[in-house]
Amino acid sequence: MTKLKTQSLKKRQSDLANTNKQLEILSNGIFANGELPTFKDKIAETNQFPLKAKPLEILQINVGYMCNQVCEHCHVDAGPDRKEIMTRETMQQILDVVKTTGAHTLDLTGGAPEMNPNFRWFVEEASQIGVKDFIVRSNLTIIRANKKYYDLPEFFKKHNIHVVSSMPHWTRGKTDKQRGEGVFDMSIKALQELNAVGYGMPDSNLKLDLVYNPSGAFLPGDQASMEKDFKKALMEDFGIQFHNLFAITNLPISRFLDYLIASENYEDYMYSLVEAYNPMAVENVMCTNTLSVSWDGYLFDCDFNQMLDLPVNSKSKHISEYKTELLEGRNIVISQHCYGCTAGAGSSCQGTVA
Repeated sequence: MTKLKTQSLKKRQSDLANTNKQLEILSNGIFANGELPTFKDKIAETNQFPLKAKPLEILQINVGYMCNQVCEHCHVDAGPDRKEIMTRETMQQILDVVKTTGAHTLDLTGGAPEMNPNFRWFVEEASQIGVKDFIVRSNLTIIRANKKYYDLPEFFKKHNIHVVSSMPHWTRGKTDKQRGEGVFDMSIKALQELNAVGYGMPDSNLKLDLVYNPSGAFLPGDQASMEKDFKKALMEDFGIQFHNLFAITNLPISRFLDYLIASENYEDYMYSLVEAYNPMAVENVMCTNTLSVSWDGYLFDCDFNQMLDLPVNSKSKHISEYKTELLEGRNIVISQHCYGCTAGAGSSCQGTVA
């Protein structure tokens, strides 16, 4: 049986469950005293401030914070004790917006999105709209967590869902350290089941991509090199195949911020992010062509801003009052956590950007 850390920051009543506390930490100290430039000042150096929203391409929807895991790095602070769940009414409002926009990608995330009781209804309704890329971000273990989820690989296949799965490493030790004891073995079993229905095969249109997050206070290595290592190891050890590996930088918010502070790595990590800043990555950060929708329907520039409670800079703040003319061209809301998306080759929910 999988043994997981059992409580979110919110459940533990941690100071960092308060988004204002997180923003205070990100604004003070080494940024307030001038040791490091603020993100605003940094992008202003290359005439990239303010960041402007482009036409909408991706609608990323957080259908709830409930999850069967409590991962060490989780920026959502998700877990079994989180009860925030998107209603069918809000899902319908999202579907109405998708029909009227140029968004070509629908990206469902959580928590474990599959735990939302309306998840399957939403997928079935949304799949009829003709979205080009329909993503579900799965933690893999949910597929083996309970009998009611055992048919998820077949359900995903039926609706041609693009499965993007969390996989911190190809070894048991590093994966379980970040995600909980037993997670690796359950993830391997889930990947094998996805392969069995056709996901991840070289010529298959059933897309299966993996996501790598570093397990400590360091930046990810080269995405292409890691993809080769992952593919070699997973094929040799378990006969598993997949399409792409996305390397995502851990942003210094929520539980990863808690880890950085507890391990006394916060300042060093921020130095690493600032030193790795790449102005080329700024051009393609996901917030410029993406809108993030929270479980209760509010709009944010990205999933990270959602978790810091930094809403869009627009009069159109909720999916029920969505207006393209009020959102396109808006100024993107930024803070120091944005360095995580512009370090090195950049980072987005689709991997590197530069």
